[in-house]
Amino acid sequence: MSFITVKNLNKTFKVYERDAGLINAFKALFKKNYKFIKAVDDISFDINEGEIVAYIGPNGAGKSTTIKMLCGILNPDDGEISIAGLNPFSNRKKFVSNIGVVFGQKSQLWWDIPVGDSFDLLKNIYKISNEEYNMRLGELSKLLNIGDLLKTPVRQLSLGQRMRCEIAASLLHNPKILFLDEPTIGLDAVSKVQVRKFIKEINAKKKVTIILTSHDMTDIEALTNRIIVIGNGKKLYDGTLSNIKKKFSNHKKLEIIYSKLKRSPSISNTKVIHKKRNYVLLDVDMTKTTISEIVEKYSKVCEINDINVLSENIDDVIIKLYEDFKI
Repeated sequence: MSFITVKNLNKTFKVYERDAGLINAFKALFKKNYKFIKAVDDISFDINEGEIVAYIGPNGAGKSTTIKMLCGILNPDDGEISIAGLNPFSNRKKFVSNIGVVFGQKSQLWWDIPVGDSFDLLKNIYKISNEEYNMRLGELSKLLNIGDLLKTPVRQLSLGQRMRCEIAASLLHNPKILFLDEPTIGLDAVSKVQVRKFIKEINAKKKVTIILTSHDMTDIEALTNRIIVIGNGKKLYDGTLSNIKKKFSNHKKLEIIYSKLKRSPSISNTKVIHKKRNYVLLDVDMTKTTISEIVEKYSKVCEINDINVLSENIDDVIIKLYEDFKI
């Protein structure tokens, strides 16, 4: 049996709308117009214990709505959710003791008090014993390098420091599942690396099941190979990142550094991206030609000093995936 099971999940929002202008505002006092937006449309998936799964899609796709339903914050219109054998709504108290949540743009720490005081409050909320609390806080402080921040008010922390503290706060009660909604948003490169490293460590050591949403494809590539893609509320893909790359990465970039060029060869199914005296960067359609064919043609008209084959980056691949699904 899967650790997390979601079956035929649906959520629709009723949204008020009106045209701009004073006259339309006056009319709206007597008659309101609404539209219905299906944020989540018949989504199903299973996740095993200890997995890290990326749940991705463009803005407005329904990612955060799904996460909020999995956390028990929003009630679905219909469908089933089972997490560690519990329903997020009917087993509310027991359920929340098993989950940790980090929303990148919202804080669970109290803004004007030191970080350590926020942790103490969470200790009492989750009824963590003194012994367990001190052990976990010591371990998290070391792994996330936040020991020097415990006496600092949250409002005085940098974004990177606050996010490390947010992650620690979500793990103080030793949850089995961790929901990370844009955990590295706005962080600098060093802070992102620290957060990614910790997520991998906590998954490996504690077997914490992690569901990650992020627009940073580097996060996803560094943490997991399984992705679930959602668009317009519907599940579009559930599989490996490597298969997505194989399907959509049909083009490669080829760098050729040369000397003694007699003339530029004419090569079909390639496009010159950049060219200077002893260098050319080509875009190659791998479905219609091969790197060896291009190298052979260049070798006939110049001396090749070096060659580099560059694959498309993950962001380009995901953009092509969205385009393929028309989202």
